[in-house]
Amino acid sequence: MTLNHNHPYHLVDYSPWPLTGAIGVMTLVTGLIKWFHNFSLNLFILGYIIVLLTMYQWWRDIYREGTFQGKHTILVTKGLRWGMILFIISEIFFFISFFWAFFHSSLSPNIEIGLMWPPISIIPFNPFQIPLLNTIILITSGITVTWAHHALMENNYTQTSQSLFITILLGIYFTILQAYEYIEAPFTIADSVYGSTFFMTTGFHGIHVIIGTIFLLMCFIRHLNNHFSSTHHFGFEAAAWYWHFVDVVWLFLYISIYWWGN
Repeated sequence: MTLNHNHPYHLVDYSPWPLTGAIGVMTLVTGLIKWFHNFSLNLFILGYIIVLLTMYQWWRDIYREGTFQGKHTILVTKGLRWGMILFIISEIFFFISFFWAFFHSSLSPNIEIGLMWPPISIIPFNPFQIPLLNTIILITSGITVTWAHHALMENNYTQTSQSLFITILLGIYFTILQAYEYIEAPFTIADSVYGSTFFMTTGFHGIHVIIGTIFLLMCFIRHLNNHFSSTHHFGFEAAAWYWHFVDVVWLFLYISIYWWGN
C-alpha cells in the first residue's frame, strides 16, 4: 500500500478526540446540572478535565499536521479560511438573536415591566465607568493584535511576541473587570427581561472573550516554538479574525445595552 496521493487535500486520520470531546462536554453539562441542583462540583470538574485533555491532544495533532507534516497545503488552507469565515458568520447570527430580544423588549416595553425601559426597580450600570474602561481595553487589544499580525508578516519575532503578550493580558484584564461587574451588579438574570437579556448577551460575549484569549495564548506558545513564518501562519490569522469579531460585538453591545438602553 502506497502513502502517496495525487491530490492536494488533507484526508484526516482516524482520531479519538471527537469522541472524547463529546463525552467531556456531556459530562460537563451533566455536572453543571448536578451543581445547580445538588451543589456538588465533582462531575463538573471531571468534565472540565476531560475537555481540557481533549483540547490539548487534539490541538497538538493539528499543530503536527500543519507545521511538521506539511498537510496544510495552499488548497487546504483556503478551505480552513472559508471554514473560519463561515464560523464567524454563524457567531454573528448567534448574537443577532440576543440583540433582537433586547430591542424587541426595549423598543416596546409591555405592561408587565411598567411600560418603561429599563423596567421599574432595575438600576442599570453607569456606562461611563467599568463598561467604558472595558471598551477602551478591547479597542486597544484590537490594535495590539493587528500590530502582532504586521510584525509577524515582517518576520519581526520580538515585536510579535510583545504585542501578542499584551493582547492576551488585555483579554484577561477585560474578563477580570467583567467578573467584578457581575459581582457588584444590582440586579440578577432573574430580574425581568432586562436581567435576562443583559446577562445572556454580556455573558456569552464574556465566554467568547475567554475563548479568544485561549486562542491567542495557543498562538503565542506556537510563536515561541517557531511554528509561524511570514507566509504560513493561518492559525494566528484565524485567532486575529475571531478577536476582531469579539471587539465589534462589544462595540454594538456597549452602545445598545449599556449606553442607549440606559
